[in-house]
Amino acid sequence: MNQRPSEEEYAGDAGEYIRLAPEGNIIDILLAQEKQMTELLASLTENQGSYRYAEGKWSLKEVVGHIVDSERVMTYRLLRFSRGDQTPLTSFEQELFIPPFEKWTIAQLAEDYRAVRKATITLLRGLPAEAWSRSGIANNTSITVRAIAYGCAGHELHHVEVIRKRYLS
Repeated sequence: MNQRPSEEEYAGDAGEYIRLAPEGNIIDILLAQEKQMTELLASLTENQGSYRYAEGKWSLKEVVGHIVDSERVMTYRLLRFSRGDQTPLTSFEQELFIPPFEKWTIAQLAEDYRAVRKATITLLRGLPAEAWSRSGIANNTSITVRAIAYGCAGHELHHVEVIRKRYLS
């Protein structure tokens, strides 16, 4: 899929992440991100993974866990909408998803990240052409399958930039 979503395909906060995603084939973009994230995680020590740049902020491990769990949630929505399911889906409270990650090793996070990303790519590769423009309601907002896919890429880009600026500088 080489076509970026138009602004009519999403609304609200989703646009912030979708606009961050680069031009190009979304599967190629996600594959490149997988390579970059795998390399980043391989370069980290456990101490770096536990670092918090300020009190009350997530640790680097928790940020990576958030990226992974958010992709799980987004691709679940993508799957439902791509299959034509019109059931409105609610938001998710991201803070509820954070607790386990501080206890994980960097290697566990890397394994989890790769597994989720491979599942995302497999799902996207199997979508028929007409599924990309299907839409559904998530967080009380209409969004297309294509927009969700690009949103996954943009969400990761956003958080990797935070990691580089706030955790590794």
